[in-house]
Amino acid sequence: MDKLGKGAVVRPSDVETLVYDWGTIRLLSEPKLTGAKKMTCGLVELAPGSGHSRHNHPGTEEIIYCISGHGEQMVDDGGTVKVGPGASIFVPTGAYHSTLNTGKRTMRLLVIYCPTGTEKVLRAIPGVKTLPPGRKAKTA
Repeated sequence: MDKLGKGAVVRPSDVETLVYDWGTIRLLSEPKLTGAKKMTCGLVELAPGSGHSRHNHPGTEEIIYCISGHGEQMVDDGGTVKVGPGASIFVPTGAYHSTLNTGKRTMRLLVIYCPTGTEKVLRAIPGVKTLPPGRKAKTA
């Protein structure tokens, strides 16, 4: 998709879906799409029992907002905390973290990375599959 520019309205069906063994992400705002210069935003979906393992984003802060579903969140190698709709998780720069969907339904998370750049890392993860806009992934 071409850059939408200033004041863009983007829906999940407008963008490609990045599919991983742990779930999916649709990048709703990133430099190449909206021209964002300071942050990247995406919609993550985790199937029941799925999640992303312990990892970090060097040089990047992250906010995770739980839209729906229930799970466990670990930040900075601390213990896990139960999260559900309305929970906001702040992940400091470089802090290790993980998320696991412990519910019976898909867990939907809004993620914001600051600064931009994480979108390039997400596209370069080995095994990632990219689906065109509007096409649903079978995993989430």
